[in-house]
Amino acid sequence: MVFFSSCRVSSPKLCGNVVFVAKKQHQCVITVASRCITSNAMREGLPPVNKPPPFPYKEKRYNFFRALFDPTTSRLDENSKLIVVEGPPAAGKGVLAKELADDLGMAYFPTPTVAETYINDYGYDLRQLDDQIPNSCKSYDENDFLKDPMRLNGAKAARFQLSKLALRYKRHLDALAHILNTGQGVVMDRSPYSDLVYITAMAEAGIVSKNVYNYYHSVRNNALFALWRPHLVIYLDVPVAETRRKIEARNIPYEKDSKMATPEYLQSLIDSYKKDFLKDISTHAEVLVYDWTKPANTEIVVEDIERVNFDQYGIYDAKMKDWRCYDKWDWNNNRQVFTHSQHQLIAHLNVPPIKCPEIAIDGAEYKIYETLKDKLISAASGFTQTPSFTSVLHFNDTQMDSLPLTFRKCLHQNG
Repeated sequence: MVFFSSCRVSSPKLCGNVVFVAKKQHQCVITVASRCITSNAMREGLPPVNKPPPFPYKEKRYNFFRALFDPTTSRLDENSKLIVVEGPPAAGKGVLAKELADDLGMAYFPTPTVAETYINDYGYDLRQLDDQIPNSCKSYDENDFLKDPMRLNGAKAARFQLSKLALRYKRHLDALAHILNTGQGVVMDRSPYSDLVYITAMAEAGIVSKNVYNYYHSVRNNALFALWRPHLVIYLDVPVAETRRKIEARNIPYEKDSKMATPEYLQSLIDSYKKDFLKDISTHAEVLVYDWTKPANTEIVVEDIERVNFDQYGIYDAKMKDWRCYDKWDWNNNRQVFTHSQHQLIAHLNVPPIKCPEIAIDGAEYKIYETLKDKLISAASGFTQTPSFTSVLHFNDTQMDSLPLTFRKCLHQNG
């Protein structure tokens, strides 16, 4: 159970689970949640905690009026935490993250993939258009990256990694929104903070240029400030030789023979994880590192998590500072931003590639792709369509009248 309290004081003071601070002549208060994660086994037999049910944030908007009767802090408890599982490829991150989520009563957020983005809202696979659009606009997902990382002199791989960063950024926002609206903690497989290890390894392997590497970091530095970093990072340390063995055991030809699975590339990944990511994230989050050459029992990891004291840091400590709010309205405002203003935060990823023209797509070529894509309508919608570049959509009068005015204008303009 979590208790929140507040009062006005004239000097800095630490008292139990509540941190108080006065700033100059203004009297203010900072509240933090009690930070002791407990597993389902530890909570078994205890009386249920009386707190509001999860807010349906995907269907309803959290606004000022709702905040009056639904303060964010009323849902937060000791398990309202963000945990991220990291490690090299084939380490078993997804399996461990899913099991931890089950044992801790948290939600599991898997790592997003570029392949998922090619399935539009109507269920149409945009990769089917590859034979009708320019090379620069053709699909390029995880499998393509493993098969041909040097396509278009590495330009495809550069755009691919920037897309991965954007997807992980969006997934992180979703995790923050879930925690603040439901009170349920989240266990994630990878995060946008660790995405830099891949661009580092790609640069060292000669897949992307130094120009692309610098542009990636300009995008990263322009966007990550808006997120809250995780409470806990779990890193699975697997030697290169064991990683290679696991990749070969999966026996996927284009993966085990890929340039992205060579010992040199995997070693670059691991080195960057330890020198760049873990060194930086440890200034804010708690970090648990495991030798995962042979996967351990998940219960051991759960017990280690329960021993982590998240409540040992004060208001001036760097650790956990992202999760300190001045009062309940600061919590409410952040909840609203992470839930309903995601598009504004994602816009921070939009850094003009003025000094990195190799990742840009020719406007005329992209227009061809956009024109074709805009003509695709789901078969389930009841409209007749022929998804090819030279085709037009055919509607009867009733169907045409049911379309939005802007869409009807678009159809007339495109013949």
